[in-house]
Amino acid sequence: MNYLSQSWLMDRRHALKALGTFISLPLLECMVPLRTSAAEKITATPKRSAFIYLANGVHSLNYQITTPGKDYKFSRSLLPLEKHRQVITPISGLHHPGSLSHHHNCINIWLTGGKLGPSDKNTISVDQKMAELTAQHTRYPSLEVAITQESLAWTADGVRLPAMRRCSEIFSSMFEEPKGGIAAQRRALRRKGSVLDDNLAEVRRLEKKMGTQDKGRMDQYLTSVREAEIRTRRADAWLDTPLPTVSEADRKRTNRDIADTMAGDYFRTVYDLMVLAFQTDMTRVATFSLGGEGQAIAIPEIGITESRHQLSHHGGDQGYMEKLTNYDTFAIEQFSYFLTRLAETKDLSGKSLLGSTMALFGSGMSYGHSHGNANLPLVLAGGADLGLKHGQHLDFNMTAPGFQGYALGADGALTSAHYQLCSRPANSDAHMSNLLLLMAQRMGIETDQFGDSNKVITL
Repeated sequence: MNYLSQSWLMDRRHALKALGTFISLPLLECMVPLRTSAAEKITATPKRSAFIYLANGVHSLNYQITTPGKDYKFSRSLLPLEKHRQVITPISGLHHPGSLSHHHNCINIWLTGGKLGPSDKNTISVDQKMAELTAQHTRYPSLEVAITQESLAWTADGVRLPAMRRCSEIFSSMFEEPKGGIAAQRRALRRKGSVLDDNLAEVRRLEKKMGTQDKGRMDQYLTSVREAEIRTRRADAWLDTPLPTVSEADRKRTNRDIADTMAGDYFRTVYDLMVLAFQTDMTRVATFSLGGEGQAIAIPEIGITESRHQLSHHGGDQGYMEKLTNYDTFAIEQFSYFLTRLAETKDLSGKSLLGSTMALFGSGMSYGHSHGNANLPLVLAGGADLGLKHGQHLDFNMTAPGFQGYALGADGALTSAHYQLCSRPANSDAHMSNLLLLMAQRMGIETDQFGDSNKVITL
């Protein structure tokens, strides 16, 4: 954010010292004051959610499943998930109405269902709504990971939470003692708290002199200061709670940095970190963005040196379209790895993590070449212990009034006419927020509304 770059009549160095040094500490991004005993954690039934974002949509012709229900055939791109058939639900036909006219906001509202026009402010993302409920049980309310440092998480005040990228940084923030010991860390936290208090007092004195535009910027600043204060108190409260023991195998698997040329190793390491965080009950909510709409990385190890954004604007180039399909398949293979790890890993009560974890994979865009934001590619997995029933292709296109079926050629393959479905929703009532509402409810949130939802999905 750039809210400290304006010519305000205040000492900005004081503010920068408070915010800049604090928010950059990953250990402090996600600690809560309330603690739960080991016995309570074992007897309780934890509910977890993970969200994975793929930028720029997919190569729709090779991704789309064309048969609804339980007897569907996996598409080429989704084939790596076939072994997980009984624990996943591919979903077609959903869209975010708020993104149809503002296609560059896809990643921003993927988990909020908000409307982000020029004068709109974002709303809370579903992961943070979940974290409000689960934070009382865990050291970290949530974990945010993003390749481009643009997280998927938004606070109730419409402020994007910072994300971490380096695997060793993520590991140390969760599983290593603070440098200098607990006493030194506590002194630093309380010193920062004092600086933040001083800042707030100074800002309050200046508010009456500010114009409307400056007050808007100041509101953003104050939101960050309030969040920093909360994190400071939470961090202090958790310092005396011992960190979980991490096995040597898990330590070697996750406490490492991956070269940019090894995207697969990086993706899998992040997934391993998420599994470890869930297994040790450090957090119950996590998000992972594989890149923003203009910044998703290349995959040189499988011969993709172009950015995902470049491939998505393929202009009908067969070579680019093939590479985009390979990229889609590669990303889905890594997601399949995540599901496998969840299935084989036991939580503190001895149950498989996959049963208590809902994992949503997808994109806020469908057809990147024309920025089509309808018919979003989505796969929901896991959560059987939360009441989810899988094993079918849930297709909201097929249930749309007047839908004539998918645009298939004589050979049974999708034709380019399918792209129209990716730009204009077949079912205008099929909002993605209906899916987010389902997940929120299964996490235990008592609500009948989230974002622009109009009806909860039945699954």
